[in-house]
Amino acid sequence: MTDPAVRRRRQALYLLFFLNGIAMSSWVTRTPDVRDVLDVSTARMGLVLFGLSVGAMAGILCSGRFVSRHGTRPVTAVGTCLVVAAVVVIGAGSALASASLVTAGLFLFGAGTGAGEVAVNVDAADVERLTGRAVLPTLHGCFSLGTVLGGLAGMAATAAAVPVPWHLAVVAVIATALLLHALRSVPAGTGRGAAPTEPEAGRRSRPQVWKDRRLLLIGAIVLAMALAEGAANDWLPLLMVDGHGLDAAAGSLVYVGFAAAMTAGRFCGTFFLDRFGRVAVVRASAVSGAVGLVLVIFSDSAVVAAVAVLFWGLGASLGFPVALSAAGDSGPDPTARVSLVAVIGYVAFLVGPPALGFLGDHYGLRSAMVAVLVFVAGAVLLAPAADTRTRETAAADA
Repeated sequence: MTDPAVRRRRQALYLLFFLNGIAMSSWVTRTPDVRDVLDVSTARMGLVLFGLSVGAMAGILCSGRFVSRHGTRPVTAVGTCLVVAAVVVIGAGSALASASLVTAGLFLFGAGTGAGEVAVNVDAADVERLTGRAVLPTLHGCFSLGTVLGGLAGMAATAAAVPVPWHLAVVAVIATALLLHALRSVPAGTGRGAAPTEPEAGRRSRPQVWKDRRLLLIGAIVLAMALAEGAANDWLPLLMVDGHGLDAAAGSLVYVGFAAAMTAGRFCGTFFLDRFGRVAVVRASAVSGAVGLVLVIFSDSAVVAAVAVLFWGLGASLGFPVALSAAGDSGPDPTARVSLVAVIGYVAFLVGPPALGFLGDHYGLRSAMVAVLVFVAGAVLLAPAADTRTRETAAADA
């Protein structure tokens, strides 16, 4: 593959994650409005969000096998198409005040992002091997940039009282255009045949992946940092509205601040990774996230909480992509390794929304976030597992 082709491929991957970021934040910034239209409690809203988690788990569980059989390009295409369709269905559910339809739309959204994310991350890991440069932090930075722009648009739509269905319909049109443009530069065949095709080979290799202790520890880091990111994506606007007394537009603005902090952290990530290494970056990220969560939970000042969200966002920015990158080069069969770690991470998205909704309904959303804080604090201790340089060196020498 020529250098211009690699460059176009990398830019296409960035665009695909940017698209997903816009779609995600467009839904998140309207959660207070959707909650009011559906007229549901915090616990019931957690069950609605559970559709997103179940869909994500379904997508992630199928993605590795589909990538090994068909390659990353068709899996990325189908996954992103599901995201576009989901935005339309969520808008329709809001128009009809149907919690079931919104839940179905979130299921499609989760399935699309779950399947597409593994495929794009496998593709990005391949680009990293071709170029010798870190791609995953910037890739996830483009997702965060999409959440910032989508969040600003959602905040403006909220302030202008634009109906949710009309807002999400415009987002679906924009996402479709971006998808059609990006897919032209994604090559076919990447990831195909990465997994063993013979049953005996599969039986030999799969237990080795599951029994890799370092890989499981990397998965635990992803679990903690995905929970930190997912908790903000699912609950931050409502947390600021119900927990700190802000109005819906101000709650959306705080979420935009969180997304902006994640964007800055991810775009600066390559510099810090090259300078300090994965372990220091993961540990610093976890500490920052923990500090932000402590202030959001225990401070009664809405201003302090809003500023603390920036530390929360910076902390959540690099843990997930850096851990996925570590998983991809932690040993043979990177597709299976990235898939395994992604599955572990998506457990956070599976259990997080309903669990936090249940806790929030009984103790308040601020108190519910203590559970997230415990996991993020644990990632500080697990950070050394992200150092796979020893394995890389050994593999190169062999």
